Amino acid sequence: MDFSALLKWHAQPNRLITLTKRVSLGSLGVIALAASLHAGLIGGLGNQNSVGGVMVDAAGIVRDATIDEKRELAEMLRQHTKQVQGDLANEASLRMVSLKGLQQAIVEAKQSGNPIPAEVEYLAGLQQIDYVFVDAENSDIVIAGPAEPWKLRDDGHVVGSITGGSVMRLADLAVAIGGVERAANEPISCSIEPTAEGRRRLQTMLRKVKLRPGENPVGLEASMKEAYGPQMIHLTGVPLDSRYARTMVAADFEMKRVAMGLVDSPIAQLPSYLEMSRNSAHGPGQNPRWWMACDYTELAKTEDAMAWKIAGNRVKTLTEQDLVNADGSVKGAGKTDKVAQAWADKMNASLPELISAMPIFSDLQNVMDVTVLATLIRQEGLARKAGLDLSVLEGSIELAAYDVPRSVSPQCSFIRGRKGWVVTASGGVDINAFEVVEKQVVAPEVATEASAALAARNDGWWWNGK
Repeated sequence: MDFSALLKWHAQPNRLITLTKRVSLGSLGVIALAASLHAGLIGGLGNQNSVGGVMVDAAGIVRDATIDEKRELAEMLRQHTKQVQGDLANEASLRMVSLKGLQQAIVEAKQSGNPIPAEVEYLAGLQQIDYVFVDAENSDIVIAGPAEPWKLRDDGHVVGSITGGSVMRLADLAVAIGGVERAANEPISCSIEPTAEGRRRLQTMLRKVKLRPGENPVGLEASMKEAYGPQMIHLTGVPLDSRYARTMVAADFEMKRVAMGLVDSPIAQLPSYLEMSRNSAHGPGQNPRWWMACDYTELAKTEDAMAWKIAGNRVKTLTEQDLVNADGSVKGAGKTDKVAQAWADKMNASLPELISAMPIFSDLQNVMDVTVLATLIRQEGLARKAGLDLSVLEGSIELAAYDVPRSVSPQCSFIRGRKGWVVTASGGVDINAFEVVEKQVVAPEVATEASAALAARNDGWWWNGK
């Protein structure tokens, strides 16, 4: 496939990307969003200055988006999101997407001066990636999974109209494929952590607290948060201004807010950790942390490793106790709190219902899927086997940028247990796709599934299974 025309276009200094491409807060954010849409930047359509309902201002401070901000965003997106038509308006149990054809669609849009079409931006409505097929006859790699028509929610989320899960995004796919070499040397992770100084200030304050019998400690919460100070965001392995990075931050932010009872859980069977842990014994200086990681079964493959099946829950929540030292530093205690583990178990069990209420968690599943795909392509040499040039997805396209998230105001809860104070504030996201790809098993039935999928191929860049 010849992408020289796109590369030539990309090198032109006067192309239509002179408008700001950075997505930020409030009215300026809407202007930037319009510029991204107008310039046709990848991630511009459906670009959200409140990814997952989380806002980041120009200073990098993260907070929850207001209802008005979500509505403003949704209205802007509504003007640029056409109603799904044709076969894309129908659900498909298995929809195939050609990476060769996808790249060609991007090239054609850029050559014509048009924005990236919605069906390209949303990967033909894919909800997840279940299969990867090497089609050497057509010099192609084909990905496949369930697909739905998409719709725009009133809060700005773009989701499948049937399950309510987030649609997959071209912007995330491009980051994953373009950054796979970086990820091989630098883990993909996000954490939102208090500073050592903040922990130390809080410990000093708590040592001085003397509660009278029956006194409610809730009155101390404001001063405790002030002592704790802002929590810092640490991102590795992906561009800090990407939608991918923002998704990790937003998922971590919302997971902890549900755990700490800072927002009401939308799922009845998922109470907060605070509700579950009342009157429990908590050791002083030990505090639970939760983080989200990949959860895949072994990758099934054909004998010749030309077709692959991806399965599993995608995301799981893990927990461990943090031991806070006198100087405010922390280390893993090597054990878990039974109530914190029970909350993590409930979070994992509730995930299928939770993603329709809080689509940011299906966004996280999706970035994990594209990362597993990119890692599989690299580790198994699938592009070489296919004879496919992936240069467009690897970096010849320009992504819309977001303000880099740097810190959040104290997002923490405090519990006065029988043995001392417990502070719940730490967590993160860890995406280790290399570990996922290492676990493989030969499954002959995948060959049959690959043959059926490729036999249904037509002249388009996507098609449905028979």
